Amino acid sequence: MSDQFWLVVQYPLKSAKGSQRDNWLKDKVMEYLEIALAEANLGHVDGFDMGNCISDPKKYALNLFCVITEEERSIALVKRVLRESRLDYTRIKIATMPYGEEDATYSLKYAYKKGVTDFSL
Repeated sequence: MSDQFWLVVQYPLKSAKGSQRDNWLKDKVMEYLEIALAEANLGHVDGFDMGNCISDPKKYALNLFCVITEEERSIALVKRVLRESRLDYTRIKIATMPYGEEDATYSLKYAYKKGVTDFSL
């Protein structure tokens, strides 16, 4: 079992390419999370994808991927950074999965509203 996890922050989008604001949001979230995760010695931002959801091609999402070491602390840190930086915290989903495991799937750890239980890329 690995001591690392994938963490993904997902924002819903209205189109596959996103708007100018969506691109600004992607850049800011990646910048803020990279700094916060590095300072806390919890991990790093590993990249992003933007476009159609795999599970439903009619929906679009921005996914920001991080490699983290401590799941609970990292989730709390990500939530705090996005909330305090006013980076559309009220629209996010956060999910994690073990790093480097072939058959692993993401499990939802936080959703912007109660009752949301599903997560897919």
